[in-house]
Amino acid sequence: MPEAGGPKHWRTLWSRPLGRFLDHAIYRTSVAGRAHVPTAGPVIFAANHLSYLDGPVMVGAAPRHMHVMVRHDMFKGFLGWVLRASGQIPVDRSGDRAALQNAKAVLDRGGCVGILPEGTRGSGDAATMNNGVAWLALNSGAVVVPVAILGTRTTGEHRDTIPRPGRRFHVDFGEALTITREPGVSGRVSMDRAAEQIRLRLQAHIAAATERTGQQLPAADDLNNQHEGKQP
Repeated sequence: MPEAGGPKHWRTLWSRPLGRFLDHAIYRTSVAGRAHVPTAGPVIFAANHLSYLDGPVMVGAAPRHMHVMVRHDMFKGFLGWVLRASGQIPVDRSGDRAALQNAKAVLDRGGCVGILPEGTRGSGDAATMNNGVAWLALNSGAVVVPVAILGTRTTGEHRDTIPRPGRRFHVDFGEALTITREPGVSGRVSMDRAAEQIRLRLQAHIAAATERTGQQLPAADDLNNQHEGKQP
């Protein structure tokens, strides 16, 4: 179960050094756009999703500590202990109001939350997105920083693949986006429009990052499609 009031900030104090070790000792990670991240106040980091490594790679690259929303069934055994001890937030993608409330509690105290709003590992092009990121932005007042993560999976690799050490990754933080409620429309419509606004910004940022780095997103190939029935 998520911690009441959100996970404590002190739990993240060792997760970022661990992420940096992953980024720069095990892999070779280039980071751009750190100056776009506000130095204070609540921030939602919204990243594309290619691989199991996206969350920890983003944590290690970011200039601020964050609590990442992670699929609840990852919180098992030793990995589950690590995730809980480092302040990550378990979330059931079938619908988890408690996880959103815990993430909002982090933002309400001026902290940062990381989210992979595509919801599942795929081609990472932000073609689809769930509304959780929009709900958090609208209800907390936090800005949204789009994050392009490239290289953690390439064409031909299965979604469960862990890249070999030494691979080049790219993490690019985009300009912060402020989301506000639209006057005269229902809450649901406002949230749907906010989600689409965030999706389009993230999609454009990913395209710009691929152009800048030359690192392409993985193609949607038969190897991945054969496993669509598997829990991502």
